[in-house]
Amino acid sequence: MRARVAILLSCVVAPLSAAHAARAGETRCWFENGAVIAPAAIADMAGDYVIDLSAPRTLLHNTKAQMAGITTETITLPVQVAGLKSPAVMVTVADLDDRGAGFVTPIAGVIGMDVLAGHSIEIDFAACKVRIDQPWRTRRQVVLPVEVIDGLPTIAAAVSDGPTARSGAFAIDTASRAMARLSTREGQVAGKLDVTARHKAPARLRALSIAGVLAENVPATLAEDLPEGVSGTLGTALWARHRLRLSADARTLSIAP
Repeated sequence: MRARVAILLSCVVAPLSAAHAARAGETRCWFENGAVIAPAAIADMAGDYVIDLSAPRTLLHNTKAQMAGITTETITLPVQVAGLKSPAVMVTVADLDDRGAGFVTPIAGVIGMDVLAGHSIEIDFAACKVRIDQPWRTRRQVVLPVEVIDGLPTIAAAVSDGPTARSGAFAIDTASRAMARLSTREGQVAGKLDVTARHKAPARLRALSIAGVLAENVPATLAEDLPEGVSGTLGTALWARHRLRLSADARTLSIAP
């Protein structure tokens, strides 16, 4: 997939921006268990948070909430990440033990699109930086159209298990190891599969196609938490060797080497 994406990138040349990126909208991150993790804070609860473009809502681990004396399932709190300050976000308190499985340090929560919407979001996997509302600097890129469905930015893709093929809208997933997660409405697997284990990709798809670029023998799993109209997600096994930028108006996804 990397070589084929590189070929596609070589066909599209963009001018290099003359602007210098400011540091205020940037934070270091790290890539663990197939998820992008960055320092962030919900109110005064600072910690390691998953940055998930396929999460419609921001989540706070119930253990973290209990330590802060929060007893409600939802609460309006300020959120800060990469220089972005959102003063009033309806945060959902959730059990994130399944999401946090396999991580070296505990996951405090998930920063979702309710915080990130309306801002340009760049994830640089090689340098592991998250940049918000910063200039996009690249000489080569592919720009894909984005459709927002129930708050989730999606791109068009097609998958095949061999005998059958289907196409649809796939969410941009920065928190799952699998290259593709199929909605349980769309796919099935033989045997038992834990759909909450986003750090695993135990199944395989025959092929995945995006903008005419084909990947084969694709690591995959299922997802049961996707809204109607979203066929699946495209995870970090696809994105991890590139830079991504979701535009502030959520109309385009730029992919650069």
